[in-house]
Amino acid sequence: MLKKIVINYFKSPKKVADALMISPAAVSQWGEIIPEKNAYRLQEFTNGKLKVDGSLYRKK
Repeated sequence: MLKKIVINYFKSPKKVADALMISPAAVSQWGEIIPEKNAYRLQEFTNGKLKVDGSLYRKK
């Protein structure tokens, strides 16, 4: 799951952090691809509106 898509959905990094119950600083430290665990939590939290792309997390 890409960080820019998540932030666009929630409208701000703080709202993403609030949804995941983590600090906004943690969200700011994410790279372009958010951590897999958080991606699955967001997929569940949004009832599938945000979807995990498993290919982003597979080693090549």
